[in-house]
Order: sequence, then structure tokens, then C-alpha cells
Amino acid sequence: MSKNNLAYDLTKYEDVSPEKAPERRIRRHHQRAEHVGSVPKMIVTISAAGLLLGAVIYGKVENAAIYSEIAAQTRYVDMLNSENVRMQSEIEEMTSLRSLESYAEDVLGMQKLDKSQVEYVSIANGSIVDIPENEENIFVKLKNSFSDFLEYIRG
Repeated sequence: MSKNNLAYDLTKYEDVSPEKAPERRIRRHHQRAEHVGSVPKMIVTISAAGLLLGAVIYGKVENAAIYSEIAAQTRYVDMLNSENVRMQSEIEEMTSLRSLESYAEDVLGMQKLDKSQVEYVSIANGSIVDIPENEENIFVKLKNSFSDFLEYIRG
């Protein structure tokens, strides 16, 4: 015996032929039919997803535009409110009693009432005052009588 540890291939000396592996059949025509049907489905699915994504993005853009318009109109309303407050205070300042008194004294030349300017009226007949009628010409009397007649007819 030899001192090496090599194994011998004994299959060379056997008369048995090795077994053939069974053939595998590949059905390629069925696989192609599945792929051909799935490509249009994939295109339709991708285009539908793209349309949905586009619709969502468009909605977001329109929503942002509306919110920016609301913000601009709110700023405009706030500005108008502050202008209104300013004008109201200006009107109140112009119509205050002190402003009116200074305007009457400075511009119109008016003065405060003095005691010497007051006249008292005394009535001799008690509380009845007789006011004499003004003399009117004939045309004014005719006009007044005609208007009295019309007033009488109308009720």
C-alpha cells in the first residue's frame, strides 16, 4: 500500500452508463401572451396614476392661490378699517366743541354772548302774544285761498 491519501475513481471501471437528466419543457408562447396583455394594462395604470397625481397637484395649487387671495383681501380690509378709524378720529376732532368755538371766534369773528346783549321781553296780557298779520296784496290772497280750497277738497 502506498502512503498517500488519494482516493480512486472507481466509476471508470463500471459498466453502468450514467442516467440522463429529464428534459424540461419551457412554454414560451404562454409567457409571451401574459407579457403582451400586461403591457397595455401597465400603460393604462401608469397613465391613470399620473392623471390622479396631476389632479391632486392642480388642486393643491388652486387651493394655495385661493388662500393667498384671501390673505391679500384680509390685508386690504384691515387697511381700510385702520383708515376708517383714522378718518373717524379726524371727524371727531373737527366737530369737537373746542374746535367749533375756535372756528367761530377766529374765522367768523363771533364773540361769546355778553350780558349787555341780552334783551328781556315782558308780556302785559299774561301768556298770550298777538302778532299782527302782514298786509298781503290781492294776488297773494287769491293764491292762499286757492291752496286752502285744494287742501279742503283733498281732505
